Amino acid sequence: MRNSAIVVFLLLLYMASASASAATKPWQSLTPVQQEALSSLSQQWDKLPELQQQRLLNTTKKYPKFTPEQKQRFHDRLEAWSKLTPEQRKAAREKYHAFSKVPAEKREQVKQMVRHNQAKKEQTPASGIPPAPASDQNAPLR
Repeated sequence: MRNSAIVVFLLLLYMASASASAATKPWQSLTPVQQEALSSLSQQWDKLPELQQQRLLNTTKKYPKFTPEQKQRFHDRLEAWSKLTPEQRKAAREKYHAFSKVPAEKREQVKQMVRHNQAKKEQTPASGIPPAPASDQNAPLR
């Protein structure tokens, strides 16, 4: 009886793994909307595990309703994510989970601080040299 249970378990395990690898969707089988939404993953798509493909395909259901700005943000984030190494992705997931445990009030404070720092970075010239104070710009050269 015990041996037959083990055999059934192994058979089910084998069938599940075989169906999982067969269930991945090739890039060419995606709809044009899905391909547009996931364009930054086109080179990697066929190598992604089924679960990851399914999660990504679920995100594309809302894509047609996005504004152009939302679509651009989606593409930017997906492209940045696709360039991360597996280790970097793992670290990002861990940070996300840790951050989700922080009380909502503290999370909002951190988000505001990050937005403030990003705004500062955007105001700094590409040379890395901060702009001269406004009062010095009109001062005569000595």
